Amino acid sequence: MTAPRIDVDLEKIQLNAQCLVNRLRPRGIGVTGVTKGVCGYPEIANAMLQGGVVGLADTRIANVEQMRRAGITCPISMLRTPMLSQIDRITKHCDASYNTEIAVITSLAEAARRRNKVHGIILMVEMGDMRDGIAPGDLDTIAREVIKMPGVALKGIGANYACLNGTVPDDKTMAGFSMLANDIEGACGPFIETVSGGNSVNLPWAMSSQKPGRINDLRLGEAILLGVDPISGQQIGGLYRDAFTLIAEVIETKSKPEPPTAPIVETASLRLRILPDCCDKKRSILAIGHQDIDISGLVFPPGVAPVGATSDHLVVETNDHRLQVGSEVSFQLNYSALMRSMSAPGIEKIMRHSGASPIPDLAKRNRSELALV
Repeated sequence: MTAPRIDVDLEKIQLNAQCLVNRLRPRGIGVTGVTKGVCGYPEIANAMLQGGVVGLADTRIANVEQMRRAGITCPISMLRTPMLSQIDRITKHCDASYNTEIAVITSLAEAARRRNKVHGIILMVEMGDMRDGIAPGDLDTIAREVIKMPGVALKGIGANYACLNGTVPDDKTMAGFSMLANDIEGACGPFIETVSGGNSVNLPWAMSSQKPGRINDLRLGEAILLGVDPISGQQIGGLYRDAFTLIAEVIETKSKPEPPTAPIVETASLRLRILPDCCDKKRSILAIGHQDIDISGLVFPPGVAPVGATSDHLVVETNDHRLQVGSEVSFQLNYSALMRSMSAPGIEKIMRHSGASPIPDLAKRNRSELALV
């Protein structure tokens, strides 16, 4: 089998989605599956849908188009504020989009009218992350303009947390966001269908809060794909964290001489460099590098330690001679490494069904917490 490659266990992705959907449903919260981290691969999107997500969301229109070509007909939202240069494609393939600029919404309305469609608008609100979002004090004004536009319909509001500024949601913050839905309805009239409270970072709040309020949607990508809490990096109880495995091939194994006595220059491209503490260890080179993967996001197997990486090479060190030329090394990945590897054309993606069974749900022992293991 060719290398490097990503082994994708669709069964585990489906089970992760199913577990989260089942745990959030009693709280009145649905799950939108976010596919941006896997470049909209239709097989992975379908695994999320089979796990019970109510729809999909992505930040790249090319990913959405790929899913539509594959026959996926469920609601798909454009998660990033649309670019004016892509308005026509977005109204063609997306049921709704998350927006912050009235000029963009106006263009969406015009494009939707040309297609005899009504495009859904979800207004993103700035709740402290300091990335994208409308100031809460301006929300009523923007909402009033949207409901007057033919071609679009105000479907809801959304927020982001811990994407840029590390702001973690709590009961007070989420209660304030929830109240904004009531405020808009009082000021503008139409019922707010979707109150999208955030992303995978919101799971601890969603599972512990006794009052989710109007929040009825979370946009989950990292938790479904990798089974971890994005803040702590810990595994979420009941979820698989090994649905994705990166496999790289060894192209050289040798004992290297002692480092040179001349000064060593730190180049700008040398992003990972760990000097060895012993010259008796065996070094191997794997055919993968910065061009393919975020090396810092790899979880190395026991007995294999990183030495350094360049654009096309990953150098590792071992205490034995088991890494022979042609052998393979498997890695787990964090979200950054997953996104880079799934978009790398030189890494083959292998989709399979493992027949995995659900992991016992540790959260059942205490429903008030999102159990981490």
